[in-house]
Amino acid sequence: MSKQQTILITGGSAGIGFEMARLFSEQGHRVIITGRNEARLKEAAAKLNNVVPFVCDVTLENDVDKLVKAIHNDYADLSMLINNAGNAFYYRLYPGANAFEKASQEMMTNYLSIVSLTEKLLPLLAMQPEAAVVNVSSIVAFVPGINIPTYSASKAALHSYTQSLRLTLAQATNIKVYELMPPLVNTEFSKEIGGENGIPPQEVAQALVDALAQRNYEIRVGNTADMYEFSRQSPEEALIAMNAGR
Repeated sequence: MSKQQTILITGGSAGIGFEMARLFSEQGHRVIITGRNEARLKEAAAKLNNVVPFVCDVTLENDVDKLVKAIHNDYADLSMLINNAGNAFYYRLYPGANAFEKASQEMMTNYLSIVSLTEKLLPLLAMQPEAAVVNVSSIVAFVPGINIPTYSASKAALHSYTQSLRLTLAQATNIKVYELMPPLVNTEFSKEIGGENGIPPQEVAQALVDALAQRNYEIRVGNTADMYEFSRQSPEEALIAMNAGR
């Protein structure tokens, strides 16, 4: 990433998204960050240089269409899409848990909205000499967490989609497809599931920057790498280890 790029980061006002925006802007890239809360977005952008806030709920088709139109009109040199926005519910699959409603929201934010936005921006990305799509999944894409069951399922779906997208685009375009797979991260987003015990979001953002330079397409951050290998060797034991003490 030597030359200046225009980068779109969904969910960029806090946590991992904000730290990615910070690193990329410090490298001289132009960064567009999206989120649902206008005040929070503007506050985040004000802390950084060369960062443009754009209010957008990625689960709303009208919002997404407005974003895509603005990108085409004002940022037609977009060369990287980072699908980072996420939603999670902390619960177990007991009777009466209202799992369908929770899963519907998680699947829409963590998977279906990514399919939608990516599809709408692929034609523009394909026009660039080099381009990339980065999907932020999770350690639970490999081994689910019992307290975030349908969030885990949404990330497993995203992992599968990302692999298919990577193979497809490699055949006919210059678009590279990356998957960023952090473990527990210390952010406001993960507070309810013990996020204070997680790694700092800066570490995740730096892992992405390093992987882009190395063309490492599956980025298993921190102990995601260990859990991935464990899940390949012994899926049953990995599932027990992931959920020990929970």
